[in-house]
Amino acid sequence: MAQEHKLEIFRGLVKFKSNISKIWGVLIFLSLITSIEVVLGIIRPSALVETSVLGMHLLNWIFIILTLVKAYYIAWDFMHLRDEKPALRRTIVWTPIFLVSYLMFILLFEGSYIHEVYKEGFVKWNF
Repeated sequence: MAQEHKLEIFRGLVKFKSNISKIWGVLIFLSLITSIEVVLGIIRPSALVETSVLGMHLLNWIFIILTLVKAYYIAWDFMHLRDEKPALRRTIVWTPIFLVSYLMFILLFEGSYIHEVYKEGFVKWNF
């Protein structure tokens, strides 16, 4: 017998009666997050653009966090990670989060170094 799909999201906080209604609920959730990103990208509030956290604008951090939330939720629900064993879930979820964090760390520090070289010490290329 085929395994039944769970008709709930957010760890059982929202329950649906059928797969079709669950798909609509997921669509609304992902569309809401995407619309928040688009509105923030169009408006670009000065408080978020002028505030820096760890060398990057707060608005960029919000974009990264919302994108990771969408990616995590898609993997959790559509790739059925919620039905897997905890060790496999942690391996699949935490490995990319660690690698993305490491990549962001490298890009931020190397980017700030290159910016400082061009800003203060760059005269011309010496080939």
